[in-house]
Amino acid sequence: MTEEAQRPQRPRRGFGLLGRLGIVAIVLAVGGVGAWFLVGASTPEQGATAQDIPALQVVPADVRPGSDAPKTVSLNKEIPRPSAEPERPSATPRPQAAESGGGDPLTAWANRVAGKSDIPERALWAYGNAELVLRSIQPGCHLSWTTIAGIGRVESNHGRYGGAVLQEDGKPSKPIVGVPLDGSGAVASVGDTDGGAIDGDPNVDRAVGPMQFIPSTWRKWASDANGDGKGDPQQIDDAALTAGRYLCAGGRDMSTGSGWWSGVMSYNNSVEYGQKVYGLANQYARAAR
Repeated sequence: MTEEAQRPQRPRRGFGLLGRLGIVAIVLAVGGVGAWFLVGASTPEQGATAQDIPALQVVPADVRPGSDAPKTVSLNKEIPRPSAEPERPSATPRPQAAESGGGDPLTAWANRVAGKSDIPERALWAYGNAELVLRSIQPGCHLSWTTIAGIGRVESNHGRYGGAVLQEDGKPSKPIVGVPLDGSGAVASVGDTDGGAIDGDPNVDRAVGPMQFIPSTWRKWASDANGDGKGDPQQIDDAALTAGRYLCAGGRDMSTGSGWWSGVMSYNNSVEYGQKVYGLANQYARAAR
């Protein structure tokens, strides 16, 4: 969910850090962060309708908005920045679990933390990847994967809403499509902006994918994190990086209370939403330690 909705309510894992930053290098070379060589996702098949059920299961933290940012645990020490300028790989390998003593360090980290956090390893990889890419292209943002994970939990239970399962390609086993934003009940009224191309609804917009983007926001911020040449809101790597870029917009410093709350409430303008994400981010930080 993003500011337009305002509802009160892996590159793949075997890719490696050099490959991830290689994609960023190519992106920046063609005109900056706003030019992410993307095309729209294909029209989705209708899948589970994501309502507020994942969020209802989360207890808000007792914290005053703007007071401070959640505690974080950064990937800086576990996965250092490479010293050489990377090149974009020619192909995206099939994600694989890291082997002991080698393999992608992000995969090893995701495998270790998954069992402690109740976050699927595939989703963790995407959240960690988003932090690493943003550390490179927007270092002043200081966004931690824990905040992205908190949003992913509230929005879709990390891509597991409605019985979906994140597959190796980073897509849920059935598309996650939100309720019609038709102004009924507690939802906002958002007219159609994509002709149904992204959300499958030609009448009004719906939020889509694990991070629940509405089409107009997705078109503006879409990112290609897995190197397949397009941005797909149903694909967890693309969605997590897009969420991170959105949170970091306008030069926000997500390590400060004002910056963190501004970013999260731009995603969903609700104090309770921010308190839920705050509590989850702290929970995930503790689990990762």
